[in-house]
Amino acid sequence: MSDEIEIDLDDIKRRMDGAHGALRTEFASLRTGRASASMLDPIVVEAYGNRTPINQVGTVNVPEPRMVTINVWDKTMVQAVEKAIRESGLGINPQLNGTIIMLPIPELNEERRRELTKVAAQYAESARVSVRNVRRDGMDQLKKAKADGMSEDDNKIWHDEVQSLTDAAISAIDAALEGKQEEIMQV
Repeated sequence: MSDEIEIDLDDIKRRMDGAHGALRTEFASLRTGRASASMLDPIVVEAYGNRTPINQVGTVNVPEPRMVTINVWDKTMVQAVEKAIRESGLGINPQLNGTIIMLPIPELNEERRRELTKVAAQYAESARVSVRNVRRDGMDQLKKAKADGMSEDDNKIWHDEVQSLTDAAISAIDAALEGKQEEIMQV
């Protein structure tokens, strides 16, 4: 490979891994019928004039497989946290017990499970698109490098490297989707 002209494969891999990481975060927010503290991660509360994640206004626990509790530290924030959960679209009805908010996770019906698998597939497709965009950027770098004097052989080697990173990232996304869909469809 040419010493003068190099493509930053580490940056390309890091960006592709970022797309996979974002997908895992989106998958964690999908409710699968089991309680998970991470399902509250996307929810923010209007607290003290700022938008704050729920885990920064209270302690989030999972005491049972179908229950999440939030022990809100400041009594004045309980109503704001409850409102944020109701408006989040999670489909969970919070129950208040003083400063503790209990979130019973209802059983999912078959229709809702199928809808969630479609949502998971959309998240995965969006991650694949992100990976393909990173691949395109890498290929654009290769075209520029070739125009700047990179040899045909070196260009082919780099092209194969970028393609193998892309293939690995896409297969990791597909595996994550398959696992999440199995988890969702589990009764």
